[in-house]
Amino acid sequence: MQRKTFKRTLIAAAVLVVMAGGYARFVGQPIEPAHAGTAAAAATAAASPALVMPDFSSIVAQNGPAVVNISVTGPTRTAARSSPFPQMDPDDPFSEFFRRFQMPSPRGETPTRGMGSGFIVRSDGTILTNAHVVADAAEVTVKLNDGREFQAKVIGMDKPSDVAVLRIQADNLPTVRLGDPARTRVGEWVLAIGSPFGFENSVTAGIVSAKSRSLPDGTYTPFIQTDVAVNPGNSGGPLFNLNGEVIGINSQIYSRSGGYQGLSFAIPIDIAMNVEQQLVQHGKVSRGRLGVTIQEVNQSLAESFGLKQPGGALVSAVENDTPAAKAGLQPGDVILKLNGKDIGRSADLPPQVADLRPGSEARLEIWRKGQRKQISVTIGELPGEKVAADGHGGADQGRLGLAVRPLTPEERKQAKLNGGLLVEDASGPAARAGIQPGDVVLSLNGEPVTGVEQLRALTGKASKHVALLIQRDNAKIFVPINLG
Repeated sequence: MQRKTFKRTLIAAAVLVVMAGGYARFVGQPIEPAHAGTAAAAATAAASPALVMPDFSSIVAQNGPAVVNISVTGPTRTAARSSPFPQMDPDDPFSEFFRRFQMPSPRGETPTRGMGSGFIVRSDGTILTNAHVVADAAEVTVKLNDGREFQAKVIGMDKPSDVAVLRIQADNLPTVRLGDPARTRVGEWVLAIGSPFGFENSVTAGIVSAKSRSLPDGTYTPFIQTDVAVNPGNSGGPLFNLNGEVIGINSQIYSRSGGYQGLSFAIPIDIAMNVEQQLVQHGKVSRGRLGVTIQEVNQSLAESFGLKQPGGALVSAVENDTPAAKAGLQPGDVILKLNGKDIGRSADLPPQVADLRPGSEARLEIWRKGQRKQISVTIGELPGEKVAADGHGGADQGRLGLAVRPLTPEERKQAKLNGGLLVEDASGPAARAGIQPGDVVLSLNGEPVTGVEQLRALTGKASKHVALLIQRDNAKIFVPINLG
């Protein structure tokens, strides 16, 4: 029986070899037709250009040394103390006895670890990665392709674009070449290098599936969609084109299982480098703002407004005292162009507005009551100022571990305050001291806090211990913080 099975296997293998003979060479070589022996097939093959599969090895060899592995450690608070006798009846006479004399369970923080990827953009040790890779990190370690490891400083982090800038103390490092995402075409081959699930320097390839994708949590980023296999640990790694140029940062996947399912999204590199420049020079990212709520123009709405075809961004609401209101925009206007550039769909408008410099003049072409109209508008600034990092780890929460912003006039009125900064997020030293989102920072070491940059400066001059005066609800308390 075994012998017969073995013979059948040999026969089947021989048949497969004969059938696959025309396709034996495919990597980096022309694919030949299966029936090249016939005259008709030969003529067709001669007339048609040979299909050549890409060879990614040279791209990997050239750029692999500039791709890094990033590992982070950060604190996570443990759950509150629980009873060691969860099944004991609370009405049991001994229940109160055990509750009073049980040993307290561990509290505080236990270290957690995470992993991601990044790439070197400047030979002085400047590295780009995702903001979510280093968010709330107490310590960031960068491992180079040659095995060297460095403690990295988080220069800054921008959550809306999911871009973070790191720096390590090293010189003459290999760097990647940057490309132009605008010249990328749907269907082009692309390549990712990263550390999926901790497997360092893994290479995956695919094609560009779509461009300018707008995601629910990525309002200001027109993502590049690919079918490149991207998994946890790939985040922050580069996306290359066939010229060996970085065109994006792998950032997100669409998945119901937590792993790759054919939908990957990358941040265009030009947007990431704009964020990098602002974080390095100013410690924050400024974005333009109109002050409108918009929606998509479908076929029915286009017909209702007298448009020949769907397109543009329909203004459904205009906020009071905003650039849009001052320029005279009205609900029902359809924004067709911004500075001469077509707005093909509503998702095109937010990233284009965000990319404009606050205070600059912009030209809008709108559709109002069946006619085109030109409107000039002075671009405002999107709120959400944060403290950039000023030490090791902590990302945009800085040395204190706080992400803060100025109070709005309404918030100051409700809190009955003339100044202070509202805490949006707390990690590191501030979180360990008990600072919470919603607290208002009033002073540091007795010096009244009036602005984000001032708080950053005061923190930079402080020693290892500071005292923050905060307001929580209606109470004001001093909180000692050990900066370490």
